[in-house]
Amino acid sequence: MKPLQPITRRQAIKGIAVIGSALFAGQLSGIVLGAEAPPPGAGFLVEGKGTSPDYSIPALVEAVFRAASGIGNFISRGDVVVVKPNISWARGPELGANTHPEVLRSVVKLCFEAGARKVRIFDHPVHDPKRCFALSGALQVAEETGADLVFPRSALMRNMRIRGARVETWPVFTPLVEADKLINIPVAKHHSLSGLTLGMKNWIGAVGGPRWRLHQDINQSIVDLARFFNPALTLIDAIRIMTRNGPSGGKPEYVTKKHTLILSNDPVGADSAAARLFGKDPKDLGYIVLGEKWGLGSSDPDGLSVQKVEV
Repeated sequence: MKPLQPITRRQAIKGIAVIGSALFAGQLSGIVLGAEAPPPGAGFLVEGKGTSPDYSIPALVEAVFRAASGIGNFISRGDVVVVKPNISWARGPELGANTHPEVLRSVVKLCFEAGARKVRIFDHPVHDPKRCFALSGALQVAEETGADLVFPRSALMRNMRIRGARVETWPVFTPLVEADKLINIPVAKHHSLSGLTLGMKNWIGAVGGPRWRLHQDINQSIVDLARFFNPALTLIDAIRIMTRNGPSGGKPEYVTKKHTLILSNDPVGADSAAARLFGKDPKDLGYIVLGEKWGLGSSDPDGLSVQKVEV
């Protein structure tokens, strides 16, 4: 099958198919190693690492965005921005099962500083949402920053045309479709079925319906949803990575500290760089191979403007 050009969420919302009723911190300066900041629209990847013993996560977040010409290069004044962390499990930050709250907090603050009119935090957890949002720290982030924490509920779902090879029509949460900009903020983890769960797989947490069906052909399902949501940016949280017993984890010994963030406008490139943190060849992950085939990006670092940032 010939790869299709990625569709935008704005194009998708015009094709909404409602089938029946609704379904279920700091200013520390980073050291940039490599090329200058990429021009607008260019494919880029920034890999930031906290190398100082007293580095802060907010400073690292700020440094990777600065290396990409600043968040204002992607967020316009007046935008409604939805940030999509991975908050699937009722676990604390030390277990690496969810996006680190300091990463989430820092991105929300940067969006507001860039002039975003609203910032919404959304995920559709596996465990009870109230417990997940509380234990993960997302609830506190929303309360302290003024972001809207959106609780998933059937009233927010509509069947939409995904137009994928595997996923044709599926219940999608409308706040993500209606956003001016999407920022994907997954945590990097082992996954028993797909090998790893990184950026592209994070979109399974943006839909409703019988999600178990998406796992029957998981690699194509991941790519279909990644094409549909088409985020402005992906920021992969690899501060702590879960190296086994994913995606839920549950023990500190499953977690390895990498003190790393990966920022890119290329979802395939972002996932490929994160896969290497696990010692994996990106070509061994089916959704990365399919994502490249379907025109979502490049697994080859030479195909991107790559920078290294240290804080």
